[in-house]
Amino acid sequence: MLLIRMFYLKKEFFGDRVKEKSMKLFSEKVALVVASIPSGKTLSYSEVAKRAGFPRAARAVGSYLRKNYDPTIPYHRVICADGRLGNYNRGGTEMKILLLRAEGAIE
Repeated sequence: MLLIRMFYLKKEFFGDRVKEKSMKLFSEKVALVVASIPSGKTLSYSEVAKRAGFPRAARAVGSYLRKNYDPTIPYHRVICADGRLGNYNRGGTEMKILLLRAEGAIE
């Protein structure tokens, strides 16, 4: 009984570490993909997810981008797969439009 209990306690402890590490890995990969989008180009959330190695995580990409405010990463270059611009956490859709127009990504 004690061994079983120790196993589950160990599993819970290391499980949290693994989850935290995998989330860090996810966010770092997403940030690298987004940082590599050249000025004047865009990628969809789903394309960012695929290039980061998480092909089914488009919504998680959006969630991560919404919560991140790193000014060195051009999050405004990520749009919806259907061509809609989506929102932008640093000034809303209007700011996203201005930035993408300035870069020549949209007319």
